[in-house]
Amino acid sequence: MKRFLFSASCLGLLALGSCSQSADTNATTADSATGSAPTNTEAGAMDSSATGGMSGDSASAGAVGGGAMADPNGPTAPHTDDPTFMKSAAHSDQNEMQLSKLVLEKGATGMAKTHADMMITDHTNSTANLKAIAQKKNVTLPTDMDAEHKAIAEQMRKLSGKELEKKFMDQMVIDHQKTLNTMAAHKAMTKDTDLQTFITKTTPVIEKHLTMSKEHSGMM
Repeated sequence: MKRFLFSASCLGLLALGSCSQSADTNATTADSATGSAPTNTEAGAMDSSATGGMSGDSASAGAVGGGAMADPNGPTAPHTDDPTFMKSAAHSDQNEMQLSKLVLEKGATGMAKTHADMMITDHTNSTANLKAIAQKKNVTLPTDMDAEHKAIAEQMRKLSGKELEKKFMDQMVIDHQKTLNTMAAHKAMTKDTDLQTFITKTTPVIEKHLTMSKEHSGMM
């Protein structure tokens, strides 16, 4: 009888051990199944990598801005003092207006024509605003392109059709990025409230031009 009870007891213990092992296995399997799902921290890391490591606000700003921002390490036009900056800004206006007139004279169509028309209108307005400030400061502004853009214009005169339009749009990207860089750099150093106001008012226009230039250039 004792032997029977001992055997029954052993069997009971074995059964309990088997059940416990089965429960542990099931728990491990469940953990494994749910372990692949990221925790909140992991999910955040994945979201961050998906947007190039940017925060939500930064990602949205980048998408809206289209990369139209000043580059603090990029090239700038001369702006060692206020008169130099004003002359550089006037050259910039002339560069865009006269290259735009050139491509229109050579029969630009589509996006290039639309872009050239906008450049003439907006940079004419910029010139008028800058001229009013320059007169107050007794600064004589240039009324022609700078030497670099005169050479570029000569190159463009030898082109036609889509080749000319592509060259024009690519140059607009280069020019407006440089102008944006120059305005940001000079705004940080000038103490002249008239120029600070001019830069603040003109910067969104240049950002718009740069964004459109990049878009149009990329579509050609």
